[in-house]
Amino acid sequence: MNSENSQRIGNGHGGKVKGGVGKKSGHAHRKSLNDSLEGEVKAFLIDEGQLHTYDDLTKVNPVTPTTVLKCLQARYSAKVFYTHAGCTLVALNPFQLVPDLYSLDVMKEYHCAPQPQESKPHIFIVAEEAYRNVQGQVEPVNQSLVVSGESGAGKTWTSRCLMKYYATVAASSSLLKRRDTVERIEKRVLDSNPVMEAFGNSCTLRNSNSSRFGKYIQLQLNRSQLLVGASVQTYLLEKTRVAGQPANERNFHIFYQMMAGGSDEQRRDWKMPHDQRFVWLPNADKTLEEDCFDETVEAMVHLGINAEKQGHIFRILAGLLQLGNVTFCSAMDESQPCDLEKQSKVFVQRCAALLCVPVEELQTCLRVRTLRAGKQSALFKPCSLADCSVRRDCLAKVIYAQLFEWLVTFINDSICADNSTWCNFIGLLDVYGFECFQLNNLEQLCINYANEKLQQHFVAHYLRAQQEEYVSEGLEWSFVKYQDNQGCLDLLEGNPTGVFSLLNEECLLNRASDAKQFRVRLEKELSDNSSMSWDKFGKLPHFTVAHYAGKVSYQIEGMMEKNKDPVPPELIHLLQKSENPLLHQLFADRDPADQGTRGLRQVVTVVSKFKNSLESLMKILHSTTPHYTRCIKPNTDCRPLTFVKEEVIMQLEACGIVETINISAAGFPIRIPYTSFIQRYGLISNWTLFSQGAGENGLEENNKDDLGSAVADILRVVLKSNFLDPSHHSDNETRSSLAHCGRTKVFLTNSTLELMEEGRNRVRSQRAFSIQCCWHRHKQRRRHAARRASTLIQAVVRSWLVRRAIQRWHRAAIVLHRSWRKWRALMDALAEAELDDAEDLQEEAVPPELDPILRARGLVQLSSIQEPVMVRGWPMGLALASAPTVTVSMTATGFQKMMSVMACLNGHCFRTGEYKVETNQFKQGVASIRAQPRGSIKLHYQRSPLLYADMHPDNKHDGVTGLNQILLEGT
Repeated sequence: MNSENSQRIGNGHGGKVKGGVGKKSGHAHRKSLNDSLEGEVKAFLIDEGQLHTYDDLTKVNPVTPTTVLKCLQARYSAKVFYTHAGCTLVALNPFQLVPDLYSLDVMKEYHCAPQPQESKPHIFIVAEEAYRNVQGQVEPVNQSLVVSGESGAGKTWTSRCLMKYYATVAASSSLLKRRDTVERIEKRVLDSNPVMEAFGNSCTLRNSNSSRFGKYIQLQLNRSQLLVGASVQTYLLEKTRVAGQPANERNFHIFYQMMAGGSDEQRRDWKMPHDQRFVWLPNADKTLEEDCFDETVEAMVHLGINAEKQGHIFRILAGLLQLGNVTFCSAMDESQPCDLEKQSKVFVQRCAALLCVPVEELQTCLRVRTLRAGKQSALFKPCSLADCSVRRDCLAKVIYAQLFEWLVTFINDSICADNSTWCNFIGLLDVYGFECFQLNNLEQLCINYANEKLQQHFVAHYLRAQQEEYVSEGLEWSFVKYQDNQGCLDLLEGNPTGVFSLLNEECLLNRASDAKQFRVRLEKELSDNSSMSWDKFGKLPHFTVAHYAGKVSYQIEGMMEKNKDPVPPELIHLLQKSENPLLHQLFADRDPADQGTRGLRQVVTVVSKFKNSLESLMKILHSTTPHYTRCIKPNTDCRPLTFVKEEVIMQLEACGIVETINISAAGFPIRIPYTSFIQRYGLISNWTLFSQGAGENGLEENNKDDLGSAVADILRVVLKSNFLDPSHHSDNETRSSLAHCGRTKVFLTNSTLELMEEGRNRVRSQRAFSIQCCWHRHKQRRRHAARRASTLIQAVVRSWLVRRAIQRWHRAAIVLHRSWRKWRALMDALAEAELDDAEDLQEEAVPPELDPILRARGLVQLSSIQEPVMVRGWPMGLALASAPTVTVSMTATGFQKMMSVMACLNGHCFRTGEYKVETNQFKQGVASIRAQPRGSIKLHYQRSPLLYADMHPDNKHDGVTGLNQILLEGT
């Protein structure tokens, strides 16, 4: 096995063994090398109990198919299913559920790990590495995770785990509204999986959940690396499976889900009795885990497909199943259309009712062909028995293909975000695995061609490009030979002499397809290609292609018809008349006349469409950072925990795992240009890119040496602080094994890149701490200045308020003094008027300033008053000061005035009990201020400044009697 592998690797690389002189000596030398290699392998395999501990196959020494196979077998027996193989990850399918292998706790563990590469190998390590590349803006920022392997190796399950991981780690948000939005997007992105698998996956001989289409899912991230949407691109749905299934295989999952999960009411609506059997549903009694109808319906609801649209979809699918039961028989007259079988008439009626088309037109379209010659009227020609079956199958395939395409478009509209909301993406590629059956046709040729393209991308990116770059950058490197599949790709897609180009030319010719004639042309044009061969003794025309994963024979019969993929125009006309809204929408914009009127050079074949879509996919992969995961199928029977060495070694050799391990072990998987390296890690040694004149346009010749020295300084700082041990290592030896500076790039190992990131984070943390200190100091100073300013403003405001209050007090005191002086002058005038006789007062001249006051108050002669006299005025003290035996009756308005009067009357002058006070009553007389009055006096108290006077004066002045005297003493 080792010698065969060595020969295959050498031939794949194009090398030739030179013979001639010294042949025996060369043979002897090669034999001695093989003996020494076998000795190393035996020495390595002595302690087989420790082989399961090799989590990275680059640690295996020596790296041979035998040692790699033994390590994988030991790890598989220990129920360890992931192993690093240099720059790739090898995943062995356990064919059973492993508890807690993909739980949320495991996701959080890998997501929060400082260095995930140091953890146990897992698919989440690949996912986290891609996610951190997006976060760190490592060029190119966009990432692609390519999951490859044979059918049944576990690609679909791996892609599902990757989507769940990103939907979990990229959906964390602190805002409640934001969290609800992200959870809704996460739910829709995850719900797209069961819907796509139900309509696009089926059970095959090699896999119970085989993807019969390719899909590339772009998980869209915003600037905060949060999941905001996704988009799905599909490639080459195997629609022929709807109308024909290989032996012991099944149709698409959705049909079996309807049969197993539909309720009685739904089955009546679908016209699917429980006892009915369908030709297009083989192995219906076989139950699978994927036959979960409720899960699919729930996912469709979350995606926005309401019950009405679901009803239209399921009725269309039920109509296709009824169409599959329609069979034909030859008519008695060859000029008449084929007859329907007796039971088929019921199936046609059910199909027409479910598709909402006229039953007569449906029968006519299946049995009669419409011919048009230029502008002449249409001619109707009965179809042969074989043509009737072909038209029936064509109708089913075109309906299912359009329905699947509409479903993908609806999912994209539901989960895709606006271009303004996302800036980066992580792509997940899940394509059909390499296939080889007893009968292989155009579908298997396209599927294997896609796998060849992916293998070539892997070879070009990891095996060839790395080694060529090592040499161009000046590294001392000896080439590692590998198997190159470029010859097979040249055979398939070569122009003008390739299988696809010749197949398209054959389809463009307006003539009947001839398989034997096409085989002869292939032999004539491609006989020189070593990847093509023929079996001259084969009964059916075929050709054999040597793929990277093995030889596959393709039958030519029917290949041209499948490549043309013709759809009769009358079928399109029929579907456009459908009363089913969804079915009418699927074909409303399709021009049926376009099938027959367009020129021959404008015919778009299946191969051309698939090749163009695959080319666009490869452009996306080349513009992103790829991360490869190789899924290995341990056995062909899908038995749990069963490891078949022959099956595994074939897959390892086909994928180039051993060569990848050798290159990864001896080389540097990380290659970063000087400018990018300094832009990211220059802060470690305080070196900036623009300090040496290197602008955005790239490097100049005169500063390449400066950049190289700067890169060396950065590496020296990082490695010296982490790895160097002067006792047994030198600086140059350590740096040469961990990093190498080329002409324009720096080459690093994964461990060195982790050290660089750790050093960068450490420097950034230090500088962030310094910035925080400066910011805190600045904030403290501003806070202190603000405190001082606020204190000063408060002092100024308080002084202004006090000053304003004092000014108001001064103005009030002046007003009071003026009022008091006027009041005292008035009281003196009144007192003088009371002391004189009334007649004397009348005779004497009254001062002009007192005349209006006296007029208002009135002048009375107290001795001559017989009746009570109104005395208006507020100076009660003048009336009460010298009146010891009088009765006073007063009236005061307002509660405040009343309380003031009561306070005055309860003063010192009334405490002797000699006075009787009656408020608001005029029953008794009142004494005058100087003379004893003969009658009573009523005092109406209205307004007085005594409200602001001291109501309880000090009693130390014994001679003070009367409130007016208190006021006078105070002034």
